[in-house]
Amino acid sequence: MTGGGRRSARSRTKPSTDVNEDDDAFNKAKPISKLRRVKTKDHGTALRILNADLKIILGFGIIAALIIFFLVNHLISIAEEARRPRVVTPFPAPRIMDLPQFQGEHKESLYWGTYRPHVYFGIRARTPLSLVAGLMWLGVKDGRYFIRHICQDSDDLSTYGWTSHNGRDFGHQVLVDQDMTLATSFLKYKEDDSGYGGDWAVRINVQNQGWNEEMQKNVHLFFYLAEEDGNALSLGGDILDIHENSLLASGSRTDIGEWQLHLKSKADLEVHYSGLRTPHIHNLSDLVQENLASQLIRFNRLQLPDIYQSSSNILVFQISGRIPLETDIVFVSGAGENSRVEERISNLAGVSLTNQLNKKQREFDVKFESCFQLADKLDSNSIHVGKAAIGNMLGGIGYFYGQSKISIPKNSNVKSHDDFLLYWPAELYTAVPSRPFFPRGFLWDEGFHQLLIWRWDLHISLDIVGHWLDLINIDGWIPREQILGAEALSKVPAEFVLQHSSNGNPPTLFLVLRDLVNGIKKNKFTASESSEIISFLQQAFVRLEAWFQWFNTTQLGKDVGSYYWHGRDNLTIRELNPKKGIKLVLEDICSKWSGFGYFQTLSSGLDDYPRASHPTEDERHLDLRCWMLLAADCMNSVAELIWKENKPGKDYASTSNLLSDFDTLNQMHFDHASGAYFDFGNHTEKVRLSWKENMIGNNYVNRELVREVLERPELKLVPHVGYVSLFPFMTRIIPSESWILEKQLDLISNRSILWTNYGLRSLAKTSSMYMKRNTEHDAPYWRGPIWMNMNYMILSSLRHYSLENGPYRDKARAIYEELRDNLIRNVVQNYHQTGFLWEQYDQKQGKGKGARVFTGWTSLVLLIMAEAYNEM
Repeated sequence: MTGGGRRSARSRTKPSTDVNEDDDAFNKAKPISKLRRVKTKDHGTALRILNADLKIILGFGIIAALIIFFLVNHLISIAEEARRPRVVTPFPAPRIMDLPQFQGEHKESLYWGTYRPHVYFGIRARTPLSLVAGLMWLGVKDGRYFIRHICQDSDDLSTYGWTSHNGRDFGHQVLVDQDMTLATSFLKYKEDDSGYGGDWAVRINVQNQGWNEEMQKNVHLFFYLAEEDGNALSLGGDILDIHENSLLASGSRTDIGEWQLHLKSKADLEVHYSGLRTPHIHNLSDLVQENLASQLIRFNRLQLPDIYQSSSNILVFQISGRIPLETDIVFVSGAGENSRVEERISNLAGVSLTNQLNKKQREFDVKFESCFQLADKLDSNSIHVGKAAIGNMLGGIGYFYGQSKISIPKNSNVKSHDDFLLYWPAELYTAVPSRPFFPRGFLWDEGFHQLLIWRWDLHISLDIVGHWLDLINIDGWIPREQILGAEALSKVPAEFVLQHSSNGNPPTLFLVLRDLVNGIKKNKFTASESSEIISFLQQAFVRLEAWFQWFNTTQLGKDVGSYYWHGRDNLTIRELNPKKGIKLVLEDICSKWSGFGYFQTLSSGLDDYPRASHPTEDERHLDLRCWMLLAADCMNSVAELIWKENKPGKDYASTSNLLSDFDTLNQMHFDHASGAYFDFGNHTEKVRLSWKENMIGNNYVNRELVREVLERPELKLVPHVGYVSLFPFMTRIIPSESWILEKQLDLISNRSILWTNYGLRSLAKTSSMYMKRNTEHDAPYWRGPIWMNMNYMILSSLRHYSLENGPYRDKARAIYEELRDNLIRNVVQNYHQTGFLWEQYDQKQGKGKGARVFTGWTSLVLLIMAEAYNEM
């Protein structure tokens, strides 16, 4: 036993040594020694056991300390969460964008893109701190040079926009600046050796349109790279000679690995550079202009100084040459050893790039015809506009990251040093209404955008809608305008930055969700697509419920089944018809930002559309009631599709039935005398704006227009025929055999009311508010001009009733065909005359008005061409 125990101890210390006979003899001769040795061994074993116990105790102690740390940290987080105001608390549910369908190959395929819609040409990745690229050039006007970079009307470009773009890896854009035409092409390509997101190339082609002056025979382009995370970029060399070495810049990122930027061209080019260190890139145009001005003053040279500041995170390369000029800029990621960099560069430049761009253009054309089938319906001029519509919609998709600024809610106990709270840091992938005027996300616009995008690329559409729904807060509210990041913020006057949690926006995302549900029911999608849509809806359902409930509680009216847009100002004396509660300052020619010092909200989307003259809680807004019907009906369809049982108090079918009840609708909103539907509220028609003189200081008289009410208002229907009047028609509540349907068709087709040769007016000529200013500085916006989104919805219902059995189907068909022809003809004619799609169109002559390059919902003209309408 003893020997075995000793042997065991030895075997632990010397496992390779065996006990032999000589050892046994030696041990027998020295028993005392044996005893000592055994005791020594036992003592060492005890020490080792004690040492092991200490290690175990120490390990348990560390683990316990970590557990305590995490528990305390968790408790602190809970306490902070409890103190966080609800308005800036995220909705407590799994993010939609964490779904597997938005990860992996899908996410990587959309990593790089032309996601900077506010600049004429820009590239970034879908990541909060990206490597950003962009193009500037020197334009000439009245003999002077101007930097072109940010999309803005003051540059007076004759036209610009994407003639084709597939939303993923290809786009072609044409920009005409005076007598110079620039064409920019974008191509993305993924090889086995590429880093995450793949490689990309930009081709810039410059053509001369007949310049004669010497100073106008050269062109100065500026291509730049900027690291938003502030990391330094490496310059290709102190002297850039692209014929000796095409490398312009290089660097490394954790997401894409090592990367390189190369310039390839057969033209005789002169390249200069400037390395800058700055935490912001939204003022990059000014920095480049200052550099050029300094060089011109000091050395009489119009070129960058070839200076690299220490740790520059921005590199600007000036590429100068004689027109005509063509150059290729190639970005390769994963540019480490054995990554075939030279071969990959060659594949993305020169003849190889030409061939790939031509192939992508052919693929775009084939897909366009497959999606919209216009070849047998329309002429080439119309098809050209249709391609520009989808190209600009997809090319205008942007990626933004930042925190919205939220106005502190009234009657809250929130304390803040500022007059706002910061929403949580969030990303948004979205289309935008207009690159120069509204290059950011607008909630109610986005629903209309997606009616077009889902038909082109379902996965991009689901990605965008998912990003929007992930912005919902714990109360079910989504900020209607998303101003995320310094670049987006730089385009918005301070007065318009704050978002108000009491203000909703029409829930138009239900338009696209309803289309997707109906598409599944009618087998329009593949099995894989249907599965992804259902997975999306399952994840999104709890957020959609919260969104619906926010409307159904915060925007309720006093009567059952009534709603009104909350927040109208009942104290204003300077507005002809009170709008809503955001203080505005005249900043923009587009009237969306107008009304010097007055109060307004854009909640309804129909800004200055006339409502009751005196805001009260008795109001009933017809359009909001119909939006709620759309939402309830869609929620019921989604619930049925994904096999969810409605919870108590959330019976969407009952809500839908209530809001679609024809008799109830007529009791609340129908006027038998005119055959029209109206809002209801405390109203008088006898209101006007009159000049009032105020004495200011010594002998100085200030004149201003103020509202004058000439009779006491009373509760009644608000007699203004316009888009709001047609919402029951648009939502198809009216039975196809009802005489009221004929009345709606008469209102639509009456030239003295809504009908024009260019589309339907937003407000009837017979209205007392027709084309009236709301304030001295507030031009009419939704009081006459023609808007494409509403005309699309009206056309959709005309088509519906023309296919329904009933006594008015032929009348509906005739009106439908003429209205469709008028809209297409006018938009196409304006585009070819001006080079742009417009925000709205004049009801008298059909000319484009408001913001140009308005490639948001005006792009719905393509769906009108294709006769692809939303379904109920």
